Amino acid sequence: MTWTIIILIAAVALYMFGHILLKRDGKKASLMNTVMHKGLSTIAVILIAGCIARLVVPVYLTKTNPAILQEMVAEMQAQQEAEKNKVVRNYVKEHAKEMIGDAPIAGNVNATKTIFLWSDYSCPYCRRVHGDLMRVLAERDDVRVVLKNFSIHGPLSDAPAKAVIAAKIQDNAKAAALDKLLMDKEYFTKEDMKDQSKLGEKIEANVMKLAKEAGLDTKKLAEDMNGEVVKKELRQVRELAQRFEISGTPYLIIGEKAFGGAIPYSKIVEELK
Repeated sequence: MTWTIIILIAAVALYMFGHILLKRDGKKASLMNTVMHKGLSTIAVILIAGCIARLVVPVYLTKTNPAILQEMVAEMQAQQEAEKNKVVRNYVKEHAKEMIGDAPIAGNVNATKTIFLWSDYSCPYCRRVHGDLMRVLAERDDVRVVLKNFSIHGPLSDAPAKAVIAAKIQDNAKAAALDKLLMDKEYFTKEDMKDQSKLGEKIEANVMKLAKEAGLDTKKLAEDMNGEVVKKELRQVRELAQRFEISGTPYLIIGEKAFGGAIPYSKIVEELK
Protein backbone atom coordinates (compact mmCIF):
# COMPACT_ATOMS: atom_id res chain seq x y z
CA MET A 1 0.00 0.00 0.00
CA THR A 2 2.84 2.44 0.87
CA TRP A 3 4.61 1.83 -2.44
CA THR A 4 1.34 2.33 -4.31
CA ILE A 5 0.91 5.78 -2.75
CA ILE A 6 4.54 6.73 -3.52
CA ILE A 7 4.15 5.66 -7.16
CA LEU A 8 0.85 7.56 -7.39
CA ILE A 9 2.47 10.79 -6.14
CA ALA A 10 5.41 10.33 -8.54
CA ALA A 11 3.01 9.70 -11.45
CA VAL A 12 1.01 12.86 -10.68
CA ALA A 13 4.22 14.87 -10.48
CA LEU A 14 5.38 13.40 -13.79
CA TYR A 15 2.08 14.30 -15.45
CA MET A 16 2.10 17.89 -14.13
CA PHE A 17 5.79 18.78 -14.37
CA GLY A 18 7.26 16.31 -16.87
CA HIS A 19 7.56 19.00 -19.55
CA ILE A 20 10.13 20.86 -17.42
CA LEU A 21 12.58 18.02 -18.01
CA LEU A 22 12.47 18.49 -21.78
CA LYS A 23 14.65 20.78 -23.92
CA ARG A 24 12.94 23.50 -25.95
CA ASP A 25 15.62 24.78 -28.42
CA GLY A 26 14.96 24.51 -32.17
CA LYS A 27 12.08 23.23 -34.26
CA LYS A 28 13.28 19.59 -34.28
CA ALA A 29 13.85 19.69 -30.56
CA SER A 30 10.43 21.25 -30.09
CA LEU A 31 8.78 18.45 -32.10
CA MET A 32 10.71 15.83 -30.19
CA ASN A 33 9.76 17.50 -26.93
CA THR A 34 6.09 17.37 -27.88
CA VAL A 35 6.28 13.64 -28.68
CA MET A 36 8.19 12.88 -25.48
CA HIS A 37 5.82 15.01 -23.43
CA LYS A 38 2.84 13.04 -24.75
CA GLY A 39 4.67 9.80 -24.03
CA LEU A 40 5.47 10.83 -20.47
CA SER A 41 1.88 11.99 -19.97
CA THR A 42 0.54 8.66 -21.23
CA ILE A 43 2.85 6.72 -18.90
CA ALA A 44 1.84 8.97 -16.01
CA VAL A 45 -1.89 8.45 -16.73
CA ILE A 46 -1.44 4.68 -16.87
CA LEU A 47 0.43 4.71 -13.54
CA ILE A 48 -2.18 6.96 -11.93
CA ALA A 49 -5.05 4.75 -13.13
CA GLY A 50 -3.29 1.61 -11.92
CA CYS A 51 -2.55 3.06 -8.49
CA ILE A 52 -6.09 4.35 -8.04
CA ALA A 53 -7.46 0.94 -9.00
CA ARG A 54 -5.03 -0.70 -6.59
CA LEU A 55 -6.24 1.58 -3.79
CA VAL A 56 -9.96 1.70 -4.55
CA VAL A 57 -10.81 -1.85 -5.67
CA PRO A 58 -9.96 -3.59 -2.35
CA VAL A 59 -12.05 -1.02 -0.43
CA TYR A 60 -14.92 -1.45 -2.88
CA LEU A 61 -14.83 -5.24 -2.66
CA THR A 62 -14.44 -5.52 1.12
CA LYS A 63 -16.52 -2.61 2.36
CA THR A 64 -18.73 -1.03 -0.31
CA ASN A 65 -19.87 -4.18 -2.10
CA PRO A 66 -18.51 -7.36 -0.44
CA ALA A 67 -21.14 -9.47 -2.23
CA ILE A 68 -19.05 -9.30 -5.41
CA LEU A 69 -16.07 -10.79 -3.57
CA GLN A 70 -18.29 -13.54 -2.17
CA GLU A 71 -19.58 -14.29 -5.66
CA MET A 72 -16.02 -14.47 -6.99
CA VAL A 73 -15.00 -16.89 -4.25
CA ALA A 74 -18.12 -19.01 -4.81
CA GLU A 75 -17.45 -19.15 -8.54
CA MET A 76 -13.83 -20.15 -7.96
CA GLN A 77 -14.89 -22.88 -5.54
CA ALA A 78 -17.48 -24.13 -8.03
CA GLN A 79 -14.83 -24.36 -10.75
CA GLN A 80 -12.45 -26.21 -8.43
CA GLU A 81 -15.25 -28.59 -7.41
CA ALA A 82 -16.15 -29.26 -11.04
CA GLU A 83 -12.53 -30.05 -11.87
CA LYS A 84 -12.25 -32.34 -8.85
CA ASN A 85 -15.46 -34.14 -9.80
CA LYS A 86 -14.08 -34.66 -13.29
CA VAL A 87 -10.98 -36.37 -11.87
CA VAL A 88 -13.11 -38.54 -9.57
CA ARG A 89 -15.61 -39.39 -12.32
CA ASN A 90 -12.97 -40.47 -14.81
CA TYR A 91 -11.13 -42.61 -12.27
CA VAL A 92 -14.24 -44.32 -10.89
CA LYS A 93 -15.47 -45.15 -14.41
CA GLU A 94 -12.24 -47.00 -15.14
CA HIS A 95 -11.48 -48.50 -11.71
CA ALA A 96 -14.83 -49.07 -9.95
CA LYS A 97 -14.38 -52.85 -9.84
CA GLU A 98 -10.91 -52.50 -8.35
CA MET A 99 -12.17 -49.94 -5.81
CA ILE A 100 -14.89 -52.34 -4.65
CA GLY A 101 -12.55 -55.34 -4.54
CA ASP A 102 -11.90 -56.26 -0.90
CA ALA A 103 -14.05 -53.48 0.56
CA PRO A 104 -17.09 -54.44 2.69
CA ILE A 105 -20.46 -53.51 1.18
CA ALA A 106 -23.60 -52.39 2.99
CA GLY A 107 -26.91 -52.94 1.25
CA ASN A 108 -27.60 -54.97 -1.87
CA VAL A 109 -24.20 -56.12 -3.15
CA ASN A 110 -25.63 -56.34 -6.70
CA ALA A 111 -27.26 -52.90 -6.64
CA THR A 112 -27.11 -50.71 -9.73
CA LYS A 113 -26.24 -47.52 -7.84
CA THR A 114 -23.04 -47.26 -5.81
CA ILE A 115 -21.94 -44.91 -3.06
CA PHE A 116 -18.28 -44.99 -2.04
CA LEU A 117 -17.85 -43.90 1.56
CA TRP A 118 -14.60 -42.94 3.29
CA SER A 119 -15.30 -42.95 7.02
CA ASP A 120 -13.71 -43.42 10.42
CA TYR A 121 -15.54 -45.21 13.24
CA SER A 122 -14.36 -42.66 15.80
CA CYS A 123 -15.67 -39.72 13.76
CA PRO A 124 -19.01 -38.28 15.01
CA TYR A 125 -19.81 -36.82 11.59
CA CYS A 126 -19.33 -40.26 10.04
CA ARG A 127 -21.88 -41.64 12.50
CA ARG A 128 -24.33 -38.96 11.47
CA VAL A 129 -24.03 -39.69 7.74
CA HIS A 130 -24.06 -43.45 8.49
CA GLY A 131 -27.56 -43.10 9.94
CA ASP A 132 -28.78 -41.33 6.80
CA LEU A 133 -27.16 -43.93 4.55
CA MET A 134 -28.78 -46.76 6.50
CA ARG A 135 -32.12 -45.01 6.04
CA VAL A 136 -31.53 -44.90 2.27
CA LEU A 137 -30.60 -48.60 2.19
CA ALA A 138 -33.71 -49.49 4.20
CA GLU A 139 -35.90 -47.69 1.68
CA ARG A 140 -34.46 -49.02 -1.57
CA ASP A 141 -32.58 -52.06 -2.79
CA ASP A 142 -30.97 -50.48 -5.86
CA VAL A 143 -28.26 -48.80 -3.75
CA ARG A 144 -25.12 -50.16 -2.13
CA VAL A 145 -22.51 -48.45 0.03
CA VAL A 146 -18.89 -49.49 -0.49
CA LEU A 147 -17.11 -48.95 2.83
CA LYS A 148 -13.62 -47.52 2.44
CA ASN A 149 -12.49 -47.60 6.06
CA PHE A 150 -10.14 -44.65 6.48
CA SER A 151 -8.12 -45.18 9.64
CA ILE A 152 -6.96 -41.68 10.57
CA HIS A 153 -7.23 -41.54 14.36
CA GLY A 154 -4.63 -44.13 15.32
CA PRO A 155 -5.70 -46.66 17.99
CA LEU A 156 -9.25 -45.30 17.96
CA SER A 157 -9.59 -46.22 14.29
CA ASP A 158 -7.18 -49.07 13.53
CA ALA A 159 -8.90 -52.11 15.06
CA PRO A 160 -12.44 -51.24 13.87
CA ALA A 161 -11.25 -50.52 10.33
CA LYS A 162 -9.23 -53.74 10.11
CA ALA A 163 -11.98 -55.84 11.70
CA VAL A 164 -14.70 -54.82 9.24
CA ILE A 165 -12.43 -55.41 6.24
CA ALA A 166 -11.34 -58.78 7.64
CA ALA A 167 -14.96 -59.68 8.38
CA LYS A 168 -15.76 -59.61 4.66
CA ILE A 169 -13.40 -62.55 4.19
CA GLN A 170 -15.84 -64.60 6.29
CA ASP A 171 -19.10 -63.09 5.10
CA ASN A 172 -20.00 -59.70 3.65
CA ALA A 173 -23.36 -59.57 5.44
CA LYS A 174 -21.62 -60.10 8.78
CA ALA A 175 -19.09 -57.40 7.87
CA ALA A 176 -21.98 -55.00 7.22
CA ALA A 177 -23.54 -56.03 10.54
CA LEU A 178 -20.28 -55.31 12.37
CA ASP A 179 -20.03 -51.95 10.61
CA LYS A 180 -23.51 -51.06 11.86
CA LEU A 181 -22.72 -52.13 15.42
CA LEU A 182 -19.54 -50.07 15.48
CA MET A 183 -21.41 -47.02 14.23
CA ASP A 184 -24.45 -47.45 16.46
CA LYS A 185 -22.65 -48.35 19.70
CA GLU A 186 -19.79 -46.86 21.71
CA TYR A 187 -16.86 -49.22 21.28
CA PHE A 188 -14.58 -47.38 23.73
CA THR A 189 -15.13 -45.56 27.01
CA LYS A 190 -13.47 -42.76 28.98
CA GLU A 191 -12.00 -45.45 31.19
CA ASP A 192 -10.34 -47.04 28.15
CA MET A 193 -8.77 -43.68 27.28
CA LYS A 194 -6.97 -43.25 30.61
CA ASP A 195 -4.06 -45.54 29.79
CA GLN A 196 -2.98 -44.59 26.26
CA SER A 197 -0.30 -47.29 26.20
CA LYS A 198 -2.98 -50.00 26.29
CA LEU A 199 -5.68 -48.16 24.33
CA GLY A 200 -5.20 -50.19 21.16
CA GLU A 201 -5.50 -53.49 23.04
CA LYS A 202 -8.65 -52.39 24.88
CA ILE A 203 -10.35 -51.16 21.74
CA GLU A 204 -9.51 -54.35 19.86
CA ALA A 205 -11.00 -56.39 22.71
CA ASN A 206 -14.16 -54.28 22.57
CA VAL A 207 -14.35 -54.68 18.81
CA MET A 208 -14.07 -58.45 19.17
CA LYS A 209 -17.09 -58.46 21.49
CA LEU A 210 -19.12 -56.69 18.83
CA ALA A 211 -17.74 -59.03 16.16
CA LYS A 212 -18.99 -62.00 18.17
CA GLU A 213 -22.38 -60.29 18.42
CA ALA A 214 -22.36 -59.99 14.59
CA GLY A 215 -21.84 -63.75 14.34
CA LEU A 216 -18.20 -63.73 13.30
CA ASP A 217 -15.48 -66.24 14.15
CA THR A 218 -13.33 -63.95 16.29
CA LYS A 219 -10.27 -66.21 16.23
CA LYS A 220 -10.16 -66.19 12.44
CA LEU A 221 -11.02 -62.49 12.45
CA ALA A 222 -8.00 -61.69 14.63
CA GLU A 223 -5.74 -63.58 12.22
CA ASP A 224 -7.21 -61.97 9.11
CA MET A 225 -6.92 -58.47 10.59
CA ASN A 226 -3.15 -58.79 10.20
CA GLY A 227 -3.32 -60.50 6.83
CA GLU A 228 -2.45 -59.31 3.34
CA VAL A 229 -6.05 -58.67 2.26
CA VAL A 230 -6.57 -56.09 5.00
CA LYS A 231 -3.19 -54.47 4.37
CA LYS A 232 -3.93 -54.23 0.65
CA GLU A 233 -7.35 -52.65 1.21
CA LEU A 234 -6.07 -50.11 3.74
CA ARG A 235 -3.25 -49.19 1.38
CA GLN A 236 -5.73 -48.66 -1.44
CA VAL A 237 -7.95 -46.52 0.80
CA ARG A 238 -5.00 -44.24 1.59
CA GLU A 239 -3.83 -44.06 -2.02
CA LEU A 240 -7.31 -43.14 -3.25
CA ALA A 241 -7.64 -40.57 -0.48
CA GLN A 242 -4.45 -38.96 -1.74
CA ARG A 243 -5.61 -39.11 -5.36
CA PHE A 244 -8.98 -37.52 -4.56
CA GLU A 245 -7.43 -35.08 -2.06
CA ILE A 246 -9.49 -36.41 0.85
CA SER A 247 -8.32 -34.70 4.02
CA GLY A 248 -11.05 -35.81 6.42
CA THR A 249 -14.13 -37.91 6.93
CA PRO A 250 -16.82 -38.53 5.93
CA TYR A 251 -16.27 -38.32 2.18
CA LEU A 252 -18.78 -39.70 -0.31
CA ILE A 253 -18.73 -40.38 -4.03
CA ILE A 254 -22.27 -40.63 -5.34
CA GLY A 255 -22.53 -41.31 -9.04
CA GLU A 256 -20.20 -38.82 -10.67
CA LYS A 257 -19.91 -36.34 -7.79
CA ALA A 258 -17.79 -36.17 -4.66
CA PHE A 259 -18.91 -34.70 -1.35
CA GLY A 260 -16.78 -33.88 1.66
CA GLY A 261 -18.58 -33.78 5.00
CA ALA A 262 -21.78 -35.19 6.43
CA ILE A 263 -24.24 -34.30 3.69
CA PRO A 264 -27.91 -34.73 4.72
CA TYR A 265 -30.30 -37.51 3.74
CA SER A 266 -32.13 -35.23 1.29
CA LYS A 267 -28.91 -34.52 -0.62
CA ILE A 268 -28.02 -38.20 -0.81
CA VAL A 269 -31.44 -39.04 -2.23
CA GLU A 270 -31.23 -36.14 -4.67
CA GLU A 271 -27.91 -37.32 -6.08
CA LEU A 272 -29.12 -40.91 -6.44
CA LYS A 273 -31.92 -39.96 -8.87
